[in-house]
Amino acid sequence: MKKFLLAAAATALLFTGAAFAQVVVRVAPPPPIVEHRPVAPGPRYAWHDGYHRWDGHRYVWVPGEWVVPPRPHAVWVAGHWRHREGGWVWIEGHWRS
Repeated sequence: MKKFLLAAAATALLFTGAAFAQVVVRVAPPPPIVEHRPVAPGPRYAWHDGYHRWDGHRYVWVPGEWVVPPRPHAVWVAGHWRHREGGWVWIEGHWRS
């Protein structure tokens, strides 16, 4: 039982570390594509700009979309590529209260 618990704890730590790992891309992202923003489907919707995603081999454009904020007065902070030593890393977008 003790060995099982140690193995389970080690596995949990391994997956937790992997969740926070950042992929460094050596190729700079292309400039954002200027999108035509369609009319919002309703008054509560917020626009998420499109962005370039790294698929492991090249950048792929992910189009923007309208989304409903998770709570009143939440503001979307867009994800972005940040230059770091050795390349570029993706900083995820998130909701700020």
